[in-house]
Amino acid sequence: MVSRPPAGTIPDTPGSYQFKDADGRVIYVGKAKSLRSRVGSYFQNPAGLHPRTAQMVATAATVEWIQVRNDVEALMLEYSLIKQHKPRFNVRLIDDKSYPFLAVTVEHEWPRPMVMRGSKRKGVRYFGPFAHAYAIRDTLDLLLRTFPVRTCSDNKLGRHERLGKPCLLFHIEKCSGPCVGEITPEAYQVLVDELIDFLDGKTDEIVSRLETQMRDAADQHEFELAARHRDRLEAVRKAIEKQQMVGDVSENIDVIGLADDELEAAVQVFYVRRGRVVGRTGFVLDKVMALTPGELTEQILEVLYCEEPASGFPKSVLVPELPDDIDLYQRWLTEQRGSKVELRVPQRGDKRTLQETVTQNAKEEFTRHRLRRASDHNSRSRALNELQDYLSLPQAPLRIECYDMSHIQGTDYVGSMVVLEDGLPNKREYRRFKIKTVDGNDDFAAMEEVLTRRLSSYLADRDKPVEERGKFAYPPQLLLVDGGKGQLSVATRVLENLGLADQIPTASLAKQFEEVFLPGQSKPVILPRQSEALFMLQRIRDESHRFAITYHRQLRNKRMTVSVLDGISGLGPTRKKRLLKELGGVNAVKAAPIETLLELTWLPDAVAEAVWNKIHMPERR
Repeated sequence: MVSRPPAGTIPDTPGSYQFKDADGRVIYVGKAKSLRSRVGSYFQNPAGLHPRTAQMVATAATVEWIQVRNDVEALMLEYSLIKQHKPRFNVRLIDDKSYPFLAVTVEHEWPRPMVMRGSKRKGVRYFGPFAHAYAIRDTLDLLLRTFPVRTCSDNKLGRHERLGKPCLLFHIEKCSGPCVGEITPEAYQVLVDELIDFLDGKTDEIVSRLETQMRDAADQHEFELAARHRDRLEAVRKAIEKQQMVGDVSENIDVIGLADDELEAAVQVFYVRRGRVVGRTGFVLDKVMALTPGELTEQILEVLYCEEPASGFPKSVLVPELPDDIDLYQRWLTEQRGSKVELRVPQRGDKRTLQETVTQNAKEEFTRHRLRRASDHNSRSRALNELQDYLSLPQAPLRIECYDMSHIQGTDYVGSMVVLEDGLPNKREYRRFKIKTVDGNDDFAAMEEVLTRRLSSYLADRDKPVEERGKFAYPPQLLLVDGGKGQLSVATRVLENLGLADQIPTASLAKQFEEVFLPGQSKPVILPRQSEALFMLQRIRDESHRFAITYHRQLRNKRMTVSVLDGISGLGPTRKKRLLKELGGVNAVKAAPIETLLELTWLPDAVAEAVWNKIHMPERR
């Protein structure tokens, strides 16, 4: 474990600090306005640190620091060191796939647009990124009728120059034929500049020019030329329609959406230039260390803007949460852009709606990310084998059951049981429990009731023939409860009371730190981050929580729609609706004397008396 540096040796200046392990590898890089204050905060009682931070400090052997002039330089230095060393305890990109860009090779003699991925090159203008390469090709196919620049490779261009014959694209008017001298370099450069202007969002000038050319050709009775201008104008308008208009033409913003859990975060970014969405990107982060929402926003901003994006720096960045040090990040982005950049959380209006759209994209991508892991057979097999090893189970748990409780101040108390079989949810085996014996707020008693009912049913059925067994016919190979040591002790007690303690392994998963508690062990088992085992336990825990909340809401909504007039013999839906309409609502019916009810000619006297008795009999008692 790293020792605290001698008092007074840590400078009270901005800078970046690095924790290193015994082999000299950098395991964590941070930044600080005051190195003395920030580095000193790590050397306290480990019980006061977040478990992952305490683990980092315990792993480190030394700590070093580098002083800089200000906190913006500290931020840039931190990014450079993280990029260089890839420390294991810093936030990491999990899904940093390369998104395609529409690139124009402006420094070529005959520039061409093309699909590009990977690192940026000099002499190339980039537009996007796009979600799919086919979106770029579809857009280019429309634009080539208006801006017929070459799309062929340099080798193909040279081959047709030697042949003196153009390719098919020239004959279908999707290339201006620079290979055979059909266009001068100056005129070709005009086409390239117009294409770049269009991709930059300067569409109004292009549309206006084409409309003027079409009308002029028609006025001069050059109808074939007018038709070509018309076709080009139509192609441009279709390309414009592909760019979603989300704001004023002066707006130049990036919109960040986020979906996360305790371990990972999915990020989506929409790039809006001149009021149109011109590109998007996304990635998944491994949080590694505990992060506040503001700290997570800081990490996202560093990933996005420590190197200039292809679409340039925006005037404004819409974020889900403001950075903890908003002044630092606004100053940093302003320096990067060369003019003021604003960070804000949209509260209402079109910007709020746009961010909700981006956030929904992030949620869907996060779901796809988790489903990709969950649906992979090798990953599931690995997870089950890891669970057997980490939790010391007698066999890989092919059937896992997880239990959770849900209520509001002790009302509509319910429990849920969800099942994974061979690592996949088996929704036919899911079960819901309405708590019957617990008054008030007591999760432990509710958990005991649910487990007792489930396992008692198993004991009653296990010796019966298979065809006579009920809905709890099979035991779990791992019984998981949502919570900490308290919930685990309840599960252990139930198993012991029913004589199943040696037959059914049990564990609990604490949500706050993703710690797994086992019977007879005071310290939790910490499963490796990004391990398939932890991902599987987290997934079944979240599913049990969702299933319990869904059932609780159903009961609560049903209870809130129950009327005092329900269940009265002879008072069906039609009569009840008419009664409420004529008297003016439920409260009016409650206040009405028996004589008023008996005066209703369409309501039988027996039903009128039943209504009055249902309302007033409790008062007579």
